[in-house]
Amino acid sequence: MNFEYNETQLMITQSIKDFAEKNIRPYIMEWDELQIFPIPLFKKLGEMGFMGVLVPEEYGGSGLGYHEYVTIIEEISKVDPSIGLSVAAHNSLCTNHILTFGNEEQKKKWLPKLATAEYIGAWGLTEHNTGSDAGGMNTTAVKDGDHWIVNGAKNFITHAISGDIAVVVVRTGEKGDSKGMTAFVFEKGMKGFSSGKKENKLGMRASETAELVFDNCRVPDENRLGEVGQGFVQAMKILDGGRISIGALSLGIAKGAYEAALKYSKERHQFGQPISNFQGISFKLADMATEIEASELLLHKAAFLKQKHKEVTTAGAMAKMYASEACVKIANDAVQIHGGYGYTKDFPVEKFYRDSKLCTIGEGTTEIQKVVISRNLLRE
Repeated sequence: MNFEYNETQLMITQSIKDFAEKNIRPYIMEWDELQIFPIPLFKKLGEMGFMGVLVPEEYGGSGLGYHEYVTIIEEISKVDPSIGLSVAAHNSLCTNHILTFGNEEQKKKWLPKLATAEYIGAWGLTEHNTGSDAGGMNTTAVKDGDHWIVNGAKNFITHAISGDIAVVVVRTGEKGDSKGMTAFVFEKGMKGFSSGKKENKLGMRASETAELVFDNCRVPDENRLGEVGQGFVQAMKILDGGRISIGALSLGIAKGAYEAALKYSKERHQFGQPISNFQGISFKLADMATEIEASELLLHKAAFLKQKHKEVTTAGAMAKMYASEACVKIANDAVQIHGGYGYTKDFPVEKFYRDSKLCTIGEGTTEIQKVVISRNLLRE
């Protein structure tokens, strides 16, 4: 085991830190208050290679591994989790689905544009009546010659309005049949393909979330990813990697909240001394630091397995579950350490607190992670 970052990882860490301080930190609250999805920022991230982290160089990407990817999401999320969430969704869901299951022609067509952020990507699985129960989806695709006619809607979709393309899983067979779903790529401008209601969210407000709507949308069969009926199986494999992304997002939030609380505890004086001297505060800091360390180890173990193309379902679910629950607790404790100031927008911890909760919900709730973990344990 080697717990030290290599030269490339250290360089990437410094690069994304510098980028975030210059291009993200000054605008955090403006984007949050006005719910601005800052497209020009993502174009800059694309120029630096952070929107195609896992994409091989032959398709215009950075060709980096999962440890580097985790570091990039973590460092962005320490500054603004909303931006971390959008970078993660673009990389690990839309782009990675095409990279993993697209044919050579599809990869050459879409990956270079996604890797440079010329295109911003969306990914659609969830529907209004099917959250954890993805197999019960109602959005359907019916074959019509060399096209498919798609009707229905997806909700809680990151980049549904601003995205240029979306990988969407729809039903091509019977409801509830895991072999009855298929994935397609939809491009902005397709007749019958549009975006709907934008969600007004508690946190992650600079990351756009909205509906995707399909009204007799004709999508060519050449836009189908993989075989008919393999969409659900594909989606579950993509979510294995997506959970590592949410773990990295959670770790970034936890570190950002902890660092703010540690700094404040040393500066805030009560009864003639820094509040960090009081056991009630120092023990909180000790718990926070330990939970961050545990989250990081779980996360990088999952990243290692993913990088080696080994079974990662259990490790990814564990990392996502633990890190997401830890980041909520740590953000809560950070607000508590700040006292009344933690409840104001003058300090960063109130935003970490609001942003943290999504991590226990998105890409599989904590309860679903426990289902995944326990099923795998009982199969052994």
